[in-house]
Amino acid sequence: MRSLLRKYTLPGLIICLLGLAALGLAYIIWLGDTRHGLLPCLAAALSAALFALVCLRFVPGWMRFWSGGKYRAPAPSLAEPARIRTSIFIWLLVYCLLLQIFIYVLFAALGRGRGLAEYLEFWKCLDSGHYVDIARDWYLSEGSRDRVVQLVFLPGYPLAMRLMHFFVRDWVLSGLLVSILSFSAAGSVIYSLLRLDYGHEESLRAVSYLCLLPGSFFFVAPMSESLFLLLSAGCVYLVRRGKIGAGCLLGAYAAFTRSLGLMLFVPACMELVHEAVDAPRGRRRPARFLWLLLIPAGFGAYLAVNYQVSGNPFQYMIYQSEHWGQNLGLFFNTAAYQLEGFLSSLGNNAPYAYGLWLPNLVFDFAALAVMIPAARDMRPSYTAWFIAYYFVSIGATWLLSSPRYMISLLPFFLALSSLARTRTRDAALSAALIILNILYAIAFVLRWQVW
Repeated sequence: MRSLLRKYTLPGLIICLLGLAALGLAYIIWLGDTRHGLLPCLAAALSAALFALVCLRFVPGWMRFWSGGKYRAPAPSLAEPARIRTSIFIWLLVYCLLLQIFIYVLFAALGRGRGLAEYLEFWKCLDSGHYVDIARDWYLSEGSRDRVVQLVFLPGYPLAMRLMHFFVRDWVLSGLLVSILSFSAAGSVIYSLLRLDYGHEESLRAVSYLCLLPGSFFFVAPMSESLFLLLSAGCVYLVRRGKIGAGCLLGAYAAFTRSLGLMLFVPACMELVHEAVDAPRGRRRPARFLWLLLIPAGFGAYLAVNYQVSGNPFQYMIYQSEHWGQNLGLFFNTAAYQLEGFLSSLGNNAPYAYGLWLPNLVFDFAALAVMIPAARDMRPSYTAWFIAYYFVSIGATWLLSSPRYMISLLPFFLALSSLARTRTRDAALSAALIILNILYAIAFVLRWQVW
């Protein structure tokens, strides 16, 4: 116990105690109001406990990170193959094409269709159809309810589709190309970002695990995951390199693409505070913090679109609540209702049990489980990013897309790859992920409620 307490400064210990008290109180209040059964309540308790462990592992590093001179980042090896970033981009392009071929083979083999036109139409089964409508027609202020509520989908990705449509005169194909090119570029940027702290092999392994994650087919779908990943990695990389304005500008577009882009404020702010406390007193530049305002300004531009279309800058929240039952809640409540959904559909509704609820539960808990050991050594700004992102994204009151949210979060697959530092672990984990990815892709093609 003494050795554990020695890791914490007095401010860190106070933060931990206050955080645990707040989380415990939130759980007790939730437990008093909930109508869930015993097992869902236990799942919620486990979720809260794992989250608390991530936070407890994070606090000592955070205290050092914001104490001048006390935090020492690892010194990565400078050795790396020539033109490695170009090679990563090309290999990921090949990977995306192979993944598209694999999905098409599944599509044909499972009797979903055979022609290219049918295959392109199939990709609209997800939110892709909404993005296609927005890219083609923009947002509608009146018309069918299904079209009007598309205001909840942010404009960043449809605008990129519009740009690609100048060159490729098909909306779905335009989206596919935006996603494939964004994912390939994201791999190179992620490698560059990780090389600031890790060696070549570790950085490359993290990129490879990004490709192996169950649900990686979302990266080649006409959806915003790949673009968001590229913008997020670019934002953090540029901020780390001292190019704060350019980094926050990418963060602004990320927040204009997905609301979770707002969470980039956390790592960017963490890095600026770290820079400030480490700099000599006369060389601190507080005006640099003003660049952080660009990130919420990107989301503010989306609110302006809401106002222009509907007359209410927060109309998207009304549509989310009324049409999808989506509000901001407590992340451990998500574990409860998802387990309840799994148990209720088990045995009589396989598409919901194994296509929807089980993958969501696995990602909810796996993300926390892998972050617990990783939080000790991971750069504190990345762990803070994970904590904020997880709290908000998993806290949705009707969450159907945990896999999509988690695979787009850099600290998650970085933490996952950190578990595979030996050849045996790497081989075992890679094999398990490949099998799960294939099974999840089959469920997706069969439309087993994979969202």
